[in-house]
Amino acid sequence: MNDKNDIKISVRNLVEFVLRSGDLDTSFRSTSRAVEGTRAHQKVQKSKGENYEAEVMLRHSFKYRGFVFKIEGRADGIIKEAIGSNVKNDENLALGSHTSLICIDEIKSTMKSLEAIDENYNEVHWAQAKCYAYIYSLQNGLKNIDVQLTYFHLETEAVKNIKKNISFVELEEFFHNILDKYIVWANFTSKWSNIRNNTAKDLVFPFDNYRTGQRDLAILVYRTIRDKKKLFAQAPTGIGKTISTLFPTVKALGEGHTTKIFYLTAKTITRQVAEEAFIKMRQKGLKFKSLTLIAKDKICFKEESRCDPEYCEYAKGHFNRVNDALLDILNNEDEFSRNVIEKYSRKHNVCPFEFSLDLAIWADCVICDFNYVFDPRVYLRRFFEFNSNDYTFLIDEAHNLVDRSREMFSATLYKKPFLELKKIFKDKEPKIEKALDKINSYMLKIKKLCKEEHFYIQKEMPNDICYLLNSLMADSEEFLATKQGNEGHKELLELFFDCLAYVRISELYDDKYVTYIEKNNKDVKLKMFCLDPSYLLREAAKRGKSAVFFSATLSPIEYFKEILGGDMEDNSVLLPSPFDKRNLCIMIAGNISTRYKDRENSYNEVVDYIKASTTEKQGNYIVFFPSYKYMNEVYERFLEKYPGINLVIQANIMTEEEREEYLNKFHNNPKETLIGFAVMGGIFSEGVDLKGERLSGAVVVGVGLPKICLERNIIKNYFNEKNNMGFNYAYLYPGMNKVLQASGRVIRTEKDKGLVLLIDDRFTYKSYKRIFPKSWGYNIHVSSENQIRTLLMSFWRNRK
Repeated sequence: MNDKNDIKISVRNLVEFVLRSGDLDTSFRSTSRAVEGTRAHQKVQKSKGENYEAEVMLRHSFKYRGFVFKIEGRADGIIKEAIGSNVKNDENLALGSHTSLICIDEIKSTMKSLEAIDENYNEVHWAQAKCYAYIYSLQNGLKNIDVQLTYFHLETEAVKNIKKNISFVELEEFFHNILDKYIVWANFTSKWSNIRNNTAKDLVFPFDNYRTGQRDLAILVYRTIRDKKKLFAQAPTGIGKTISTLFPTVKALGEGHTTKIFYLTAKTITRQVAEEAFIKMRQKGLKFKSLTLIAKDKICFKEESRCDPEYCEYAKGHFNRVNDALLDILNNEDEFSRNVIEKYSRKHNVCPFEFSLDLAIWADCVICDFNYVFDPRVYLRRFFEFNSNDYTFLIDEAHNLVDRSREMFSATLYKKPFLELKKIFKDKEPKIEKALDKINSYMLKIKKLCKEEHFYIQKEMPNDICYLLNSLMADSEEFLATKQGNEGHKELLELFFDCLAYVRISELYDDKYVTYIEKNNKDVKLKMFCLDPSYLLREAAKRGKSAVFFSATLSPIEYFKEILGGDMEDNSVLLPSPFDKRNLCIMIAGNISTRYKDRENSYNEVVDYIKASTTEKQGNYIVFFPSYKYMNEVYERFLEKYPGINLVIQANIMTEEEREEYLNKFHNNPKETLIGFAVMGGIFSEGVDLKGERLSGAVVVGVGLPKICLERNIIKNYFNEKNNMGFNYAYLYPGMNKVLQASGRVIRTEKDKGLVLLIDDRFTYKSYKRIFPKSWGYNIHVSSENQIRTLLMSFWRNRK
């Protein structure tokens, strides 16, 4: 349980928050230096003797001015006796007349001349080191201690040490002074927590009644959070899974079982549903601060999302103004939507994206994409530096996390960019050209491994490529930092981060990975491919204390529980549909094969079955296909055979406006029949909420199996070896998930009525039917147009 007067914060976050000032700079120089800084730390630490203890965790819990502060951090190094440097080319500056047997070492990397760095160079550097020194001195009864800043020059690798001997009294005074500056924020947190928790405890369910299954889900979610567990829940459309997960989590937070909610999803539409759920709860009296994180490229005010103080007026002096902006918005708003964030960002002239990241610290719920918690390259490190957080993760549409996580944990390189950049830099940047040439030659060498095949697969990671990539990155840094606008700069910058991603992912490589090489026209593809993301997802979930994975289509649940990192003791539940099963007419046309080899012979029959399904009731319908080619072939034939019917078809690439225009054609009370053509697994088969008369039925053509390809076959072979379920894991389960999602567009409320026609003989197989929802138990097999019409005539007559 967490008391409202408990303040938990890291040393670094505390110091940087209180003392920050100046410009926001995420230019290449700044970004690359952060990467190099890690290497610098490791290099300095390894150069020290046996008396040097690296990465020492320090924690301090204490009462101060009415609060219980819990402060923790990781000191770069603790030296257990007075030492001289053993690093070449070092320069030492000792300040103070006393020497301690204990020294706190804080390492900082720099490109600034070491001669220009003195004891007054950076207040924040000293502050961080002093905080560690205070905690260590307090816990070990020291009257004085050495505090050292170690500056490592990234280019020359020279080291400069600046050391001070500081008394415990002085450190305590400094530490309390830092806390005094933070008290205004602590007071806000305490006051707000009190208001929030009281309203959360008093909050009643924001609807008149619970739907069937809704209360059961809410109880399971609450218990999962209370017991710090994981839950996997299939919650069919209509249960109201968003409010059924958020409401009990808010109640649990009010009672101190969790401190922050992360509502994670893959789609914008589901984020909007979460926002609407909070609006509903606020209407019932809840005081709760929720933030929707918008991608940097979308929320940036500038034409190019480049945080360079020379380019962007919002970046220049950002840190001088951002704390005032935070106090302003926190005191006046509870919903941090995109519009609200933009309003306050313009008012205070701060970067809206960085402002929203700061707001996330103070928000009670952060609504964001999966990658902010799970992606090893971009997850929010400011929250997850230590795995001791009482956070709750609510993972909506969790079925999407399987393939998303595979990509998060994988990394790909292509030969072509290295060759093209090599030509650009020839005779201009010899170091970069040479590094690019070595990688291009490497890619040519591994291409030969494919021999007559178009691909080559190996279980081992090719370690030698990482050395070449690191060399290229090192040789590119100066050009990228100083020659923006030069030919090849943009392309090299993109390649730099591709290389960086590859090197970082290589650190995760284990027996759940393979490396494959693929010949792709004149190009070569090298990929470290994560086949089974379960372990990495399990580890990522430990960044919080509880997690709820839920979706309308999480079947078979044993598969999703395994692949999403569930443990034996984790709970799982399949909730029944809350709707009257008689309102959905499920038909199976098992006399047609839509397999790739049979598709050409199926087009005309599919056309007639679509027509038969849409004749008995004037309304709106969507037909879902396994591919664009199949869809276009049927569309052309339908248009020719039945020219009088209003049709709309999904394009391969559609803007937001075009998507909206497509959906707006589905009127609530249509005056004529409309048939939409769409692709299974596409933008209109998930997250689309066409209630009432906006959709009367769906025709699903095919079982949705992913196209046979190298990666799917690699997955199949891996799981065949592991559990003899390769085809199911690689093809069947992902395919049927698309079918269930597409079919789920039809019945959205208890008043909706509609049909689903499944066209494919495989829908009659036991292996496919066992994935059907229980509400589909009354499916009817049809084998002719007349049978479909007769059945639907009776269905629609009885549903009036």
